[in-house]
Amino acid sequence: MAVMRIHQINCGTLLGLVPCRVLLVEAPDHLVLVDTGLGLRDVADPSGRLGPMRHALRARLDPAETAHRRIEAMGLDPRDVRHIVITHLDADHIGGLADFPGAQVHVSAEALTWAVRTPRWVERRRYRRAQWAHGPDFAEYVYGTDRWEGFRVRPLDHVAEGMVLVDLPGHTVGHAGVLVPGGGGGESDDDNDILHAGDAFYSRGQIGPAAANARLIGIPERLMALQPAAVELTHARLAALAARRRDDLSVVCAHDPSGPGGIGT
Repeated sequence: MAVMRIHQINCGTLLGLVPCRVLLVEAPDHLVLVDTGLGLRDVADPSGRLGPMRHALRARLDPAETAHRRIEAMGLDPRDVRHIVITHLDADHIGGLADFPGAQVHVSAEALTWAVRTPRWVERRRYRRAQWAHGPDFAEYVYGTDRWEGFRVRPLDHVAEGMVLVDLPGHTVGHAGVLVPGGGGGESDDDNDILHAGDAFYSRGQIGPAAANARLIGIPERLMALQPAAVELTHARLAALAARRRDDLSVVCAHDPSGPGGIGT
């Protein structure tokens, strides 16, 4: 398996302290993003792109914090982003899609159906259609019989060798995590495999050693969940996974302030 470099980067900040964490994967001949965070068009037109929710998000709209600019600052070419794998279609996870018009966008079929094709009342008010109005090249996936550590998965070897879409229900219908293989040496984040769990949890204290704020964080988490009955089970399964694979797997989420890109770093 080809060894890939994995970067955890912050592409937008919410509420003054909460990062929008994405993964940038350097595959042998291209780049892959896992989520995009907020994008350049969101910065330029927050009213049209984010709508009333911009007041609740209180996002710091800085073009330097977009994935496009972060990639440039690393000395890489944003045009080399050929694939974007998204955990779900909330505004703070897909705002940058239009900044990479040549990339194919990979998503679970269930998420695409409920957000784009046949949204219910709640999805029509939650998701921002302006963020996919440019017509992304969506590739959608249905889970079959493949399993990884007990989770339903869909291999994405055509995106990057060893990458896997992981079913993590709760936050939205069709919500997924993305597993990216590292070097396996365990000496740095690049060496460990990384599971980006999207919004399957909000703080590492929810799936690891108890944190003082974990219970409080659970209140807004459940308010935002479109499948609230699945949230606790997903937490439990991720906690067991993180404990079982503590030496070679990093389980991260999008908005943990104590992780990379947050106030603790």
